[in-house]
Amino acid sequence: MNEISDLLTNRVFLSAMLAWFIAQSIKITWILIKEKRFDVGRLMGSGGMPSAHSASVVATTFSIGRIMGFNSPVFGFAGMMSFIVMYDAANVRMAAGKQAKLINRIIKELGEHKFSMYKELKELLGHTYLEVFVGALLGMIIGLNMA
Repeated sequence: MNEISDLLTNRVFLSAMLAWFIAQSIKITWILIKEKRFDVGRLMGSGGMPSAHSASVVATTFSIGRIMGFNSPVFGFAGMMSFIVMYDAANVRMAAGKQAKLINRIIKELGEHKFSMYKELKELLGHTYLEVFVGALLGMIIGLNMA
């Protein structure tokens, strides 16, 4: 029971979770305003503005910096992990999403009946650089204020 209490009072964990929740809530709100529909699936979905991956890892990094110092090895490690996650979101997962879009288009043009058990591939996987930047900015603000 003590471990749960520790987790629920861990400022680093809480800042990461808050950053993720706010980023995902922004996506839901944006769709509600833009498309006039409530899409609860966006709460757990990837892609979109802002990047929840970036927000949560940067919030983690900056809350570690506030608690342990910005020159601590743990902050340096968290910072490198943040860069890796953001690079992956903006490059690797974005490319995978573009490939999925192209594959879906090819299958539609050739005819879905030629592909057994075809299920459309998910296209919204990654983020633009702007989505990553805004997510990182959100995470920085939350991380600096939660710690």
